[in-house]
Amino acid sequence: MRKLVLLAGAAMCWAVPAAAQSGLDGRVGKLESEMRAVQRKVFPGGTPSIEPQITGAPAPEREIGAPATPVIADLTQRVGSLEQQMASMTGQIEQAQYRVRQLEEQFAAYRKEVDARFNSAGPAPGTGGPVESTGATTPAPAVPAPGRKPEASAPAPAAGKDPARAKLVAAIEKPSTAQPDEDDYIYGYRLWAAKLYPEAEAQFRKVVADYPRSRRASYAQNLLGRSYLDDGKPSLASIAFYDNYKKMPDGERAPESLYYLGQALMKLNKPADACKVYGELTDVYGAKIDAAMQANIARARVAAKCK
Repeated sequence: MRKLVLLAGAAMCWAVPAAAQSGLDGRVGKLESEMRAVQRKVFPGGTPSIEPQITGAPAPEREIGAPATPVIADLTQRVGSLEQQMASMTGQIEQAQYRVRQLEEQFAAYRKEVDARFNSAGPAPGTGGPVESTGATTPAPAVPAPGRKPEASAPAPAAGKDPARAKLVAAIEKPSTAQPDEDDYIYGYRLWAAKLYPEAEAQFRKVVADYPRSRRASYAQNLLGRSYLDDGKPSLASIAFYDNYKKMPDGERAPESLYYLGQALMKLNKPADACKVYGELTDVYGAKIDAAMQANIARARVAAKCK
């Protein structure tokens, strides 16, 4: 009889941990499933799973038949910590997505405003027809506010009509190697460095259109914006920079385009929007920003009076 009582007591001791273990198994399985979903969201390229940073202390050896309550309590605490990490990670992802949506909505409204102002402007004086468009991906410039110098659209290079300019363009050496995308980009860079901006703009648009998957596409789109900016066309520059960030976010010049987007917005007297862009740049590319750009961002934030 005494043996039966002991066996019954032992069975009860083991039944409680088993029931708790069953409940934890369900929570752990759910967490693992959610963690995999979050990892697929954060690392769409298939980056290896993140190893949990929370590890419990090694469980002390115990005699057979001893209650398992400390082990279950430790496991419960670890699962609770994992749930908190999951909630924090999910919140950060949602905040980042919200900021991106805000930026997209602001630029969609800005594009619409630019198009509406241009369409209401009518034909350019003396042309007898509509102003030439700047290309399929670049809307025409906005009608300037009073006191602002009008931004010209991007006409075809006039080198053929101006012998002196044609001579300057002809003096720019065209590279000739086995890499046409590299050659076309370098030629555009040389035109830009020589301050032949209309010709450079046309060349950069050609690089992006002809070699959209080349690493030089990001470079060319960024220098297209730089060329517009140097040519006194901040509206066109802002759109070119934003397109580089939006369409080629992993491109090598996407962070630089975000920085110059802020500069273009400052030229357009939009410091509040520039501050949002600088914040987006730091949030998205913080790990890729070198010391020189960090210093530039800090100065730009001061100039824009960012909070």
